[in-house]
Amino acid sequence: MKNPTFTAELHNRLGAPSSETVESLRLLKAFIRLAPRERFEIIELVERLATDPQSEYPLS
Repeated sequence: MKNPTFTAELHNRLGAPSSETVESLRLLKAFIRLAPRERFEIIELVERLATDPQSEYPLS
C-alpha cells in the first residue's frame, strides 16, 4: 500500500496484524506463485501430514 494515510487509517481501525497473520499471507503469496501442479503436490503433502499419525513431522 503506497498511500500512508490509508495505511494509518487501517492500522487505527484494525490494529497491527499478528505475526501469524503476516506469515500466513507470505505463505499464501508464495503458494499462488507456484505452478498448478506444484500447488496440488503441496496440498497433498499437507493433507498427508495432517492425517498420518506416524508422520515424522507433525503439523501441530
